[in-house]
Amino acid sequence: MLQEFREFIQRGNVIDLAVGFIMGAAFTAVVNSLVKDVITPLLGLLTNGINFSDLYINLSGQTYASYTQAKEAGAAVIGYGAFIDSIITFLLTALAVFFLIKAVNQVYRQKAPAPAPPTRSEELLVEIRDVLARQS
Repeated sequence: MLQEFREFIQRGNVIDLAVGFIMGAAFTAVVNSLVKDVITPLLGLLTNGINFSDLYINLSGQTYASYTQAKEAGAAVIGYGAFIDSIITFLLTALAVFFLIKAVNQVYRQKAPAPAPPTRSEELLVEIRDVLARQS
């Protein structure tokens, strides 16, 4: 059983999957930073200083200065601002993956090779066909 497991791990598919998973995690960190550190502040600037991550609905009846404080206090809150951030992150990730796949497809997309010129035998067969067609 140990031998089978070792063979399974050493397959190229498993290693490729592991590398893809690690790269995906790193890519997610980059996209999250892009959303939280670049796009969200720009959206806040365009919307007169609204910070999406601080938007929430307080269900506890108590008052809190921010969403973070409410969460730390264990209050029942609906963090729709964090949800908006997650949607932006998802859309940017999907867009980046789309462009990545599009680039990969362009690299691997090859033009169909030009058909080979007909051989001498094929040329003779075409001539015979044409002569027979003219006779009938």
